[in-house]
Amino acid sequence: MTLTTQIFLGSVLLMVCSGAHLVILVATVGLLKRIAKRFSEPHQANHWGVLTAFAFAAVVLAHTVQVWAWAATFIALGALTGFADALYFSLVTYTTLGYGDVTVGQDFRLFAAMAAVTGVLSFGLSSAFLVGLLARILSAHLREE
Repeated sequence: MTLTTQIFLGSVLLMVCSGAHLVILVATVGLLKRIAKRFSEPHQANHWGVLTAFAFAAVVLAHTVQVWAWAATFIALGALTGFADALYFSLVTYTTLGYGDVTVGQDFRLFAAMAAVTGVLSFGLSSAFLVGLLARILSAHLREE
């Protein structure tokens, strides 16, 4: 794969993954509002725990979808052959661990690096989302007492 093709395809997949991540986070905000309304008393013991657990689950889902998308793309492009290796490589690259025990050929190195960029950006979004949510929950919880 040419350098230009790697940059182009990597950028496209990065945008698709980032878009999916944002869609999941925005949808989660709406669902969190609906969940919060289901509680008759805002002071119920499980109220904050349920909201936080649901938010964390949504973040894990968003990252999982992206790792699987990168793995499927590595297989589809012929960069890796086995699904287990593709999933492992995708996860290790996405999280920027980069163990190096499974690698892609030179024709895919720049493309694979885009998976790391995707992970860094997505972890930043997730961190901001969770910090914002926890700040609001803590603020509301402290006002109740």
